Amino acid sequence: MTITAEPAVETGGVLSPRYRALTVGMVALITLVAFESLAVATAMPTVAQALDGLSLYALAFGGPLASGVVAMVVSGTWSDLKGPTRPLWHGTAWFLAGLLIAGLAPSMEILVAGRIIQGFGSGLLTVALYVVVGQLYPARLRPRIFAAFATGWVVPSLVGPAIAGLIVEHTSWRLVFLAVPVIAVPAALVMRPGLARGSAYDVRQGKLWDKRALWAIAAAVGVGLLHYGGQQRGAVQLALLAIGLAGVIAFGPRLLPPGTFAFGRGLPSVIALRGLVAAAGFGAEVFLPLMLTRERGLSPALAGLVLTVSALSWSAASWYRGRPNQPFSHAVFLQAGMLAILLGIVTAALTLDPHVPVLVGILGWSLTGLGMGTVFPTLSVLVLEYSERDEQGANSSALQLSDSLSTATILAIGGSLFAALEPHSAMTAYLVAFGLPALLALLGVPAGRRTAIPSSR
Repeated sequence: MTITAEPAVETGGVLSPRYRALTVGMVALITLVAFESLAVATAMPTVAQALDGLSLYALAFGGPLASGVVAMVVSGTWSDLKGPTRPLWHGTAWFLAGLLIAGLAPSMEILVAGRIIQGFGSGLLTVALYVVVGQLYPARLRPRIFAAFATGWVVPSLVGPAIAGLIVEHTSWRLVFLAVPVIAVPAALVMRPGLARGSAYDVRQGKLWDKRALWAIAAAVGVGLLHYGGQQRGAVQLALLAIGLAGVIAFGPRLLPPGTFAFGRGLPSVIALRGLVAAAGFGAEVFLPLMLTRERGLSPALAGLVLTVSALSWSAASWYRGRPNQPFSHAVFLQAGMLAILLGIVTAALTLDPHVPVLVGILGWSLTGLGMGTVFPTLSVLVLEYSERDEQGANSSALQLSDSLSTATILAIGGSLFAALEPHSAMTAYLVAFGLPALLALLGVPAGRRTAIPSSR
């Protein structure tokens, strides 16, 4: 695999005059996408009640997740054919249009439509931002910008739900949707001068809506059915999960590089590891507050403190990975990160035993945050290093698709198993809920070594 040629070596960092506006604008957009995702999760119960749309509650989350899968593929192809500027601007426009439609929606049906449009925009712009980094930032700065992206996701996790709760409680839930465009528009405009430097991208011929787009639509339907089916019960749940899982298994691998599921050397293992780390971390995280409140008697606020601690450790690890002159190779950091995630999940699960202090679980889960903050930016750097210039879009798309497809699958399977087991044995249900993500993290430890390409090749 040929390593991507980088721009001419320049002095200065991501906030030097040459990159400052572009960096600030991109991180602001990432932060707004993250905030919106977390804020809507907080506000949606109130929204569903106000619009009398409880029957569409699951679709309000599954819809944007599915449309985002299609958008990631389209954005990757578009970026490789025409450059990342167009999909970035289109993605921003779709994202803002969806927010406005949802914020002004007179019914739950209209709100769901807005959410689907919004999800499509998010998928377009997030992939395009990766390609912007690959084309406009030299390799030495990419770890720093991806560390900044990670912080853009972590900070909203600390304050987003609380801010959304205050908005819903004291003003109107509509502001959760309508306030974001007020900040997003200036953030997008700030990037224009920096993006102009990439306008000389060589345009290639090709179809935007090719067979990969059709496969993406089929996989997206599978993701939507997994998400919706996971919130149903009985025979309907089993049927929807079976059809959804079949769709993801049949079409998802066609959107990823050959050798991904065999952990092929280099890029395939990078893509596979992104799926493992996302599914392991997020698959366990959804059950941790539930376990601490129901089994250990913590208040929701104290249970949420566990996630806050892990978010801080995630941010610290990402910051460190953005520093120059790292002492170890990428592969070593990836293995160490996956091991930290595994230890964090196991330690958190130990708090099922009432004799184990909750503090042990809190400190243990901070290891998971440390691992996530180590692995995520490292994989983002590697996917660009292992991509030719005209492959950056497709490979960045594959990286994020691996994340989305794996997370949706593990949440659907884990949630369904938990719902089936919990009435009979809560202990067994939680052990399965934590055991599946722990197994994925364990698989990720040797996979981290396979991300390195031998120097002889």
